[in-house]
Amino acid sequence: MKKLFFLLALPLLLMACKKPQGFDYRDVKNIKVEKLGYDKSAISMDLVYFNPNNFGVDLKKVDCDIYVNQNYLGRYVLDTLIHIDKKSEFTLPSRMNVDMKNVFKNALAAIFNNEILITAKGTTRVGKGGIFVNYPFNYEGRHKIDLFQ
Repeated sequence: MKKLFFLLALPLLLMACKKPQGFDYRDVKNIKVEKLGYDKSAISMDLVYFNPNNFGVDLKKVDCDIYVNQNYLGRYVLDTLIHIDKKSEFTLPSRMNVDMKNVFKNALAAIFNNEILITAKGTTRVGKGGIFVNYPFNYEGRHKIDLFQ
């Protein structure tokens, strides 16, 4: 009888302890140049994610490298605990300092085209109930940018 109960309860236990899925990296929005300098500049952007889980999860960390037109732009790190609701899209406002020597490589093309290729590669640390797991993500998309707003 105990074996039968255990065999029937095992799938329920496994489903209840389901490991959280990583976030889907969706988009980069509202790219703005906040401070333009010769050596260093400051840019801000909103990173958009989607939580595919059927339950709320906690985001503990985001660590990613950002590339513009395949040239390294900078590193974005968020190290704070944020609760994310189930099956929801959410936005992480971000700001990063950029080494301009890497930006100048494609500045002329960006000015004339008003469109750049943005790539973000990194990991998010996601968990529930105090147990966290690292999940990789990779995003690439073309975005319009107005450098003279």
